[in-house]
This record gives sequence, C-alpha cells and structure tokens, in this order.
Amino acid sequence: MTTIFEERKAILTARYEELISRRNEKIPYGNGIYDRYKYPLLTAEHAPLIWKYDFNEESNPYFSERLGINCVFNPGAIELDGKFYLVARVEGTDRKSFFAIAESDNGVDGFRFWDHPVVLPETEDPDINVYDMRLVRHEDGFIYGLFCTERKDPDAPKGDLSSATAKCGIARTKDLKTWERLADLQTKSPQQRNVVLHPEFIEGKYAFYTRPQDGFIDAGSGGGIAWGLSDSIEKAVIDEEIIVDERQYHTIKEVKNGQGPAPIRTSEGWLHIAHGVRNTAAGLRYVLYAFLTDLNDPRHIIYSPGGHLIAPEGEERIGDVSNVVFCNGVIARDNGDVYIYYASSDTRIHVATTTVDRLLDYVKNTPKDPLRSYACVQQRIELINRNLALHN
Repeated sequence: MTTIFEERKAILTARYEELISRRNEKIPYGNGIYDRYKYPLLTAEHAPLIWKYDFNEESNPYFSERLGINCVFNPGAIELDGKFYLVARVEGTDRKSFFAIAESDNGVDGFRFWDHPVVLPETEDPDINVYDMRLVRHEDGFIYGLFCTERKDPDAPKGDLSSATAKCGIARTKDLKTWERLADLQTKSPQQRNVVLHPEFIEGKYAFYTRPQDGFIDAGSGGGIAWGLSDSIEKAVIDEEIIVDERQYHTIKEVKNGQGPAPIRTSEGWLHIAHGVRNTAAGLRYVLYAFLTDLNDPRHIIYSPGGHLIAPEGEERIGDVSNVVFCNGVIARDNGDVYIYYASSDTRIHVATTTVDRLLDYVKNTPKDPLRSYACVQQRIELINRNLALHN
C-alpha cells in the first residue's frame, strides 16, 4: 500500500521535472527592441524539493514542507564555457535571502538550481540579509559579485525593528563554487545600494558605479548614479563619488535610479541598463532604462533615450512588491546576442532577448526626454509629420 509520503513525493517530483523541462516561447509582435518570453525562468516553484522537504518518512510522514521558499528574483548573470548561469536571490518564507546558482544550456529555459546554495563567508560584522548580486568578469582575472549587505541600524530607537543600514558587500570567485569574501566597500555616503564594478581598470584603479543615499529606502540628497575609483579591491575605498546620471523631476527616475548590471562594451561605447523609480498614487513604480557612455570615459553619457526600456506588463505587475521590474544581470555573447535577466514584482525571474546592434539603434535613435508636456507634443508631431511625408 502506497503511503501518503510516497504518493506526495512521487507527484511533486513529477510536477517539478515537468516544470523544469518546459520549453519557453517567444512572445510575437514585440516592440522591435527586444523579445519577451511566455514563461518566467525561475520562480519559487523552481526551488529543488530537497531544499524544502524532509525526505525521511519517519520524521516527515506527510511529506510536508519544512523550509519554504517565498520567491526567486534579482539574479546576477554570467556565461561560462557556453552555459548560462544565474546567481539568483532566493527568499525563504522566513524573509531571509540567500544566493543560489541555476544553469541552462540556452539561457531562455531549462534553468536548474545546483543542489546547494552559495556559501558566502561572513565578515566580522555578520550580514543579517544579503541580496541582488551583480556579477562581473574583471580584467584582473576574477569574477566579482557585488551585493547589498543589510544589517540592523544600530542608531534606531528602541522598539524600531525595521530600520536598517545597507552597504556594498564584495566577494570573488573563479568557478562560482568557492567564494572569497572581501571587505565591504567604504564610501562617504550614509548608505549604499546598487553598486556595480566596472569590468576594466580605469587609470589603473578599480572603478565603481554607486548610488549614494541618505536612508535605507529614500535616496534623500543622493543625486543618482555615481562614479568612484579605488586603489584596491581587497579593501575598497572611494573618496569621491561623482554623479554621472542625475535624478530628474517628473521622469521615470525622479525618486531613485541605479545601475543594473555592469555595462556592456560595444564598438560605440559602454551600453548601460539601469532602473528608475517614480512615485504614483499606488506607490513606487520601477522600470528599466538604457543609456550609452563614452568608450574612453565611462563617466560621460553620450546617448540617453527618453522613457523606459522595460516596464512591468500583465502578471509581471503582481507580486510581493507590485508594479516593479528590476535588472542586475545581463549576458552579452560574442555573437552579439544579449540576454536581459529581469525580475518582476520581487517574485519571479524573466528574460528579454535582443542584440547589441538593436540596443545601440535604440539608444542612438530614440529622442531624449524633453521634460515638458508641450515639448513632448512637438517631438511627437515631428515624428508624425516625417511619417506622413513619406506617404505623400
């Protein structure tokens, strides 16, 4: 006679394998810039059963969950030896996040988590939470993971159990299996989130994109995406942060903006994907946008198209933190293909595929935001008139 344990284990295992092996489908009739896909790449359901269930029938006769998974989102991304790897942020039902690696042969489906999560060493001041790792293969030979390390605010009033401090944690690896923890990045800003390492030395130094902010959530006086240099990576210190991409009133980045993954080197400049945040009556709305900086001076923006590149659509708008898309992982292949890995509503991971050429066309030929309604109308009328003239 089959027991409840055996029956549930068999059914859940079959459902899991069906989910992992499901082929993804490109959604037709996109916007010409990138293609979306029908299914998310990773969700809480993609977490291996051995992460969640006790497989011992004596101690778990009903094959019940023991350590639940709430969501999977905000992955770093890298290609190694022809395989696609995501270092995903996995959040347990206990609210703690950790990093775990999933791999795929084609980058759009078939992602399967490794058996064990990443073992990230702690510093002398242990992290309470870690998340949103940006991966970059640096010219010094290491793969670096920069992530947000969160700790309780030591200056919070008694009874305040939600105030936190955020810093940039740094770890490095050669194989994604063994990680060396370095000292947290030091800057003069009160808090740091969304820090990204530039993939090449600048003036013989390590270059960082930062996001200075006054508080854990609010940017405050923080002006946008900043740039800073450090002599060392083992004990990285930035003495001066220079704003390179400012926040702007009544735009997609009026509340906050931050660098997404490390920029992509192209023949025409450094291609950046970032996130912008604006306020609405329903709360904050996160979208993705793109810009291009000078190849020899990555601080200098040369093209900055107006509006968003990717915004949440359909089910992407629903989740733990609704109306959000966020990207901290991109893979640009040698053949020019680009895979943009983005999360929706702090819940699940998606991919949008495009090419370097299509993205360059987008950033170079999409007009800048003229910042006023009247000017926006004039901009659109110019486009309409040019198109009408072609049909006359």
